Amino acid sequence: MNKDTNVMERLNRSEVYGGYHKAFGEATELPLTLRPLETWQLAHRHQAHENPFCAIMAQANRTCAACLEVQHRAVEGATNGPETVTCFAGLCDTAVPIKVGEKTIGFLQTGQVAVEQAPSEAQFSGITRQIAAWGLHTDLKELREAYFNSKVLSRSQYTGVVSLLEIFGKHLSLVANQIALREAEAESPLVRRARAYIAGHHEDPVSLDEIAKAMHVSTFYFCKMFKKATGLTFTDYVGRVRVEKAKTLLLNPHLRVSEIAYMVGFQSLTHFNRVFRDLTGESPSHFRDKGSLRERASQKPARLGKSQLNISRRKVCAGIAH
Repeated sequence: MNKDTNVMERLNRSEVYGGYHKAFGEATELPLTLRPLETWQLAHRHQAHENPFCAIMAQANRTCAACLEVQHRAVEGATNGPETVTCFAGLCDTAVPIKVGEKTIGFLQTGQVAVEQAPSEAQFSGITRQIAAWGLHTDLKELREAYFNSKVLSRSQYTGVVSLLEIFGKHLSLVANQIALREAEAESPLVRRARAYIAGHHEDPVSLDEIAKAMHVSTFYFCKMFKKATGLTFTDYVGRVRVEKAKTLLLNPHLRVSEIAYMVGFQSLTHFNRVFRDLTGESPSHFRDKGSLRERASQKPARLGKSQLNISRRKVCAGIAH
């Protein structure tokens, strides 16, 4: 786990973000996600206030790829300020950058909302035609009910929501800079050596006793100092390092999941699957499938066709800085 990811995780666990997340949801009834720079998960999946229509769309691989592409375009455009895009169903999604210095380390995201115009019969007819063209089968009655229950905001209301998000994004960036500075100042040579040791030996069955011995300190002292510096136990930290390495290897379709599990240091496939799901919210196989879809969607969007993703129509919502 790199330092930027560690800072983002600390922000996610912070009281200030927890309070804002709760207040934002209660005030707007929109989903809100604080996510790291690189992620293969849909931003609002299983979040409070997730749009039921978007939840249905996320269940099929083809539509999930379309949603991932929209998410990618949002964060890709949010380099210096908010970025808002519109998906094929006419719903807006917005990303706001979180920065340490000039470096973007993550994003605040909200959306899955109709701006200015409520969902229409004409739009729903277009959606059903696209779904049919994709060869997908779903309960149209359920889909219709979910779509027409999408939240609708006026342009000025959504502009206000994005402005609030941008203000809080700048606040979180200040907090992130403070965390990064404290970590740089407070991290002892012991912890730096331990991080380097774990990075070089994560594929081995490294134990707490072994690393404490390598650091020439007692196990108790090592645990205390490592938890204080990283916010994680030794076991949790090693698990996260291994999972991050596994994420990269899973993009190689020629490696079996079981091979990857042992390559990154897990002693059993069952343990690997459990830790991976605990940390990412999905199985390694599902992560691999989404990664393949995500790569195709971001690298070759033209192949999906105008009638499918309608990428050329994903305009910045008028009057809203995306």
